[in-house]
Amino acid sequence: MKIKSTRFGELEVAEKQLFKFPQGIPGFPEEKNFAFIPLEEESPFSYLQSTTEVNLTFLLVNPFAFFQDYEFILEDEVAKELDLSQSNPPQVFLIASVKEKLEDMTANLLAPVVMNILNCTGKQIILDKPEYSIKHKLFPDGFPKEAVEGGR
Repeated sequence: MKIKSTRFGELEVAEKQLFKFPQGIPGFPEEKNFAFIPLEEESPFSYLQSTTEVNLTFLLVNPFAFFQDYEFILEDEVAKELDLSQSNPPQVFLIASVKEKLEDMTANLLAPVVMNILNCTGKQIILDKPEYSIKHKLFPDGFPKEAVEGGR
């Protein structure tokens, strides 16, 4: 399928990259269809691009690459809704926000995006965990040295 994006131009996406969010994303309830676009093979970053709204792209991050202690209990209702199980566990992502300086990038730990990779469905859930914030810094100590050196 071909989709258009202001970030990527025209993209050809495979069927397995097309995800349905039946309730939309909070703040965008009418947007239910997205393309999941990994940044690179081993990168913790991906994009979630609306298939209908060219200007709507979310930067996703694998929370466990940055927050080893990140955890929450997925409600049975959500697991059932997304058809998740022990043999088909969820893929979890956070929506990240890029600031003027990349080292100030934040992630929303309170509202993870939970996806079923097998049936291409997803949902952003809202957690009740006061220890998490919606603007948690990904790089609280600045960029890792290897990231800075690799960019030269």
